[in-house]
Amino acid sequence: MKRVKLIIAYDGTKYCGWQTQPNGPTIEALLNRHLSELLREEIQVIGASRTDSGVHALGNVAVFDTETRIPAEKIALALNQRLPADVVVQHSCQVADDFHPRKCNSRKVYEYRILNRKIPLPAQRFNSLFFYMPLDLEKMRQAASYLLGEHDFVSFCSVRNQLEDTVRTIYSLTLEKEGDMIVLRICGNGFLYNMVRIIVGTLLKVGTGAMEPQRVEEILDGRDRRLAGPKAPAHGLTLVSIEEEAQPRPLIVESNKWMEYCLIQGTISRTGEAFLVLKRCVPSDILRTILRLCKMATRNRAGKVYVQDWTETLSDGYRLGYFVFHAAEGNPAQTIGEYLEKEEISLLGERSWFEMADPLRCGDTKEELQRSPKDRVCEERDRF
Repeated sequence: MKRVKLIIAYDGTKYCGWQTQPNGPTIEALLNRHLSELLREEIQVIGASRTDSGVHALGNVAVFDTETRIPAEKIALALNQRLPADVVVQHSCQVADDFHPRKCNSRKVYEYRILNRKIPLPAQRFNSLFFYMPLDLEKMRQAASYLLGEHDFVSFCSVRNQLEDTVRTIYSLTLEKEGDMIVLRICGNGFLYNMVRIIVGTLLKVGTGAMEPQRVEEILDGRDRRLAGPKAPAHGLTLVSIEEEAQPRPLIVESNKWMEYCLIQGTISRTGEAFLVLKRCVPSDILRTILRLCKMATRNRAGKVYVQDWTETLSDGYRLGYFVFHAAEGNPAQTIGEYLEKEEISLLGERSWFEMADPLRCGDTKEELQRSPKDRVCEERDRF
């Protein structure tokens, strides 16, 4: 048994997105069928990004488990002989048995292409949005700057469930124009449903003068989908790449109007422990912020997470999601001196630590991979 990783490029024009569904062809169903025929066993791939109907990809990622003797690096070539011309596997390789494309730290890069001219070009009709009104690129860039960093992007999400964490981090967002083509390129640690397309629709309103650039900050603060612009069409969007981080970031520091915290993960490789210091947070976000960051640390293989909550919300025996927090004995922060200034360490010494020692699973077995998406979603929901 081995786990194989695929990097897939496709023209999404003729497909109803990535995820298998009854109302039309999908990329996932296509790969499952041809892999099963090639390897002569039932195969179910799991993708890193479930792109929408009409969205394209240059580097989506998927994994599957197989007992085949075909070398993993040869599967791409063999599979491409069976796939239609609009779907191509760029690369295949064997990965660790516990590698999961949606449970690892990664950076996703999307591009959205806007053909900004008076008359459309037929050759661009399937991979870019034709937009005939003049656009003020500088105002669009000014508006985009408000989206950089860590924010709650619930205003830029079409549909979500009650358990979904809507906080994401945008590392870069650029808009460049060459000739009549404007290319928006965005990189982040993850994206909500329709998030990029809603961002594009909002920036188009700014570009036409229907919305002032600073309005984007108000949309973020309002946390209401009705405040943002319309969803841009899918065919202009391409998933460019998904880059896995080999190691978790040793120190994450965030300070904005909503919260201030630091998450220390550099100690995980040495002691199996992570440390979260929540210095400030609006009351409505305290619990979900602690839960989100504890999940991140345990996904990065922390056996224990110590939390110092300056908001004084946690208490001994506090249950949050599937985590239980207990008062820690002594001062566990003695190992984190290299990550904090002396003044910060002195402040930490005056406050209580809570210990969370219930790690999440970091990968799925073959039996878990083979369960239906609906079963997996129901189980995750029930765990709360």
